[in-house]
Amino acid sequence: MITDTHTHLYSDQFNDDRNAMIQRAKDAGVSRFFIPAIDSTYTKSMLSLEKENPNDVFLMMGLHPTSVKENYLEELAHVKEWIDKRDFYAIGEIGIDLYWDKSYLPQQQEAFRTQIKWAKEKKLPIVIHCRDAFDEIFEILETEKSDDLRGIFHCFTGTLTQAKQAISYNMKLGIGGVATFKNGKIDQFLNEIDIKHIVLETDSPYLAPTPFRGKRNESSYITKVIDKLVDIYKLSFDEIAEITTQNSKDIFGI
Repeated sequence: MITDTHTHLYSDQFNDDRNAMIQRAKDAGVSRFFIPAIDSTYTKSMLSLEKENPNDVFLMMGLHPTSVKENYLEELAHVKEWIDKRDFYAIGEIGIDLYWDKSYLPQQQEAFRTQIKWAKEKKLPIVIHCRDAFDEIFEILETEKSDDLRGIFHCFTGTLTQAKQAISYNMKLGIGGVATFKNGKIDQFLNEIDIKHIVLETDSPYLAPTPFRGKRNESSYITKVIDKLVDIYKLSFDEIAEITTQNSKDIFGI
């Protein structure tokens, strides 16, 4: 059993072959798909995806940092309305992204902190999006850390020191296609991180692993990430699938 802890199956990039793409993933052994939210414009398609795949698809709810704009308070209200209305498996993806736009940093910080508090209230994990913002993310996690706070540092691309700091906040490291890149760097120190701290993800349709880099990613390609971890950890394919799936269960509670 393989778990993809982060896949945007509702993406428009899958409109022409979504069912076939999901079936390819199932044929490759992927049986659990965790679906991050972005903003209110995707909620309807996420719910439809869940309805069509009730045994395989697990939804999160949250406001992505790149969707924090002038109307961020309305978007946060949308998140709150939904997490009060029904169950989700995580608050995510949330965080700070300073790669595209730094002008909304204060609002991103407020949205991140607010959603962390909701996660703790609901006893849910968080799934963190961090781009060019490790210091800003860690500053907030340092003040919010508690036994109630746990989650995944999605698409982890930091240093060994940053990896250890993330783990200290009860975060697993989401490892995907970047681990297979020649310039991805994290493959150089992952063997120093106990595999109990690792979960697998694709972030499909983004960040396809080698040899598909630059093309549309899909959940079946997670096997290429496992192949890389086989080299790094010197464990079998099945052992890595089993351990990382158990790690995902420890986070999501299912």
